[in-house]
Amino acid sequence: MNKEETLRYIADNKILPDKNFGQNFLCDEDIISAIIELTGAGEGDKVLEIGPGIGALTDRFAEAGIDITAIEIDKRLNEKLTERFKGMSNIRIICNDYLKCHDYGESSFKYAVSNIPYYVMTPIMMKLMSDLTDCIKMTFMIEEEAFRRISAGPGTKQYGPLAVICSCFGTVRKEFTVPREAFVPEPHTTSAVITITREKGIPSPEFVSFVEKCFRVRRKKLTNSFPELKETIINSGIREDIRAEQIEPETFRDIFRQYKASDVII
Repeated sequence: MNKEETLRYIADNKILPDKNFGQNFLCDEDIISAIIELTGAGEGDKVLEIGPGIGALTDRFAEAGIDITAIEIDKRLNEKLTERFKGMSNIRIICNDYLKCHDYGESSFKYAVSNIPYYVMTPIMMKLMSDLTDCIKMTFMIEEEAFRRISAGPGTKQYGPLAVICSCFGTVRKEFTVPREAFVPEPHTTSAVITITREKGIPSPEFVSFVEKCFRVRRKKLTNSFPELKETIINSGIREDIRAEQIEPETFRDIFRQYKASDVII
């Protein structure tokens, strides 16, 4: 839908965008087309969409014969989506908070896409990269400023668990920026479309938890915060005074493998 059609749809269905859910509906046809193409999904592929909103992307996926599962937290929008796509066998609408979803066919999705509100960006991305064991590519719309957190390297202020997990999943790339006027209502910030293409293993929930715990004390020496890791760190050839904010993503993975093999629990 373009901007005029989106405004009409919202008015006709009495949909007031909910700020609590960070709702800004994409209404630029060219950008919608570009995102669909970026996902890499083709006819018959299974795609998971988080936060479909009023279905701008969902509609295009459906037209392309893609098997789409869309999870929407807003009950109002869920009702409209269910009504709109009724009878279409390649679309499944789930009304739920994605962060509370279990057994939703997570191992079957080859692709994932989401326009993620900033306030839930980290937990949603972490869950997707842990849950979707067969996923090969993820496409996200995020606030442009948030990309710094995702692409940050060791030693920077933005470097944290999200940057580590994304790097351990694969290649992170900023594809293009999206102007405010491409949404209804217009957000206060510029957005960006990014892709994360899988080139490495899936970060397990245990690994994600391990990295998060390490960063809770990011400015302390890991050996002081977690004495049980001292031997593992030394055996890995890492400085004993290393801090979480100084450790490369793959080094986190090496430390985790060794500590897990020794049955140490942090």
